[in-house]
Amino acid sequence: MWLIFALLSAVFAALTSILAKVGIDGVNSNLATAVRTVVVVIMAWGMVFLTHAQGGLTEISKRSWSFLILSGLATGASWLCYYRALQTGEASKVVPVDKLSVVITLLLAFVFLHEEFTVKSVIGCVLIGVGTLLMVL
Repeated sequence: MWLIFALLSAVFAALTSILAKVGIDGVNSNLATAVRTVVVVIMAWGMVFLTHAQGGLTEISKRSWSFLILSGLATGASWLCYYRALQTGEASKVVPVDKLSVVITLLLAFVFLHEEFTVKSVIGCVLIGVGTLLMVL
């Protein structure tokens, strides 16, 4: 089931890039990010209430709160930078560079989460890096 959701995520991320590139025309990138964020917040809380998950709010540990807040700050910074890059660059170049996050995530997962770094992971990281360079140059 994770693969289906991961593929849907990729499709929606692709749509996000194209729709954002069109929508950001003539709009301040920070304002555009704020509008997008409001929509995401409404949608996310809508899903919480639709699935009756709001009761779990009080069960979140202080450690989880800390890391979720840090993750939210990282997401906000990523979105602000992404929208600025989309506003000033071509989507066909911005998006591949943004997807270098896959390589960075694998490295961080290895260092901080002690996840296995296999030969396949190394080859994949190199290919993503080389592919990004080919698409951007």
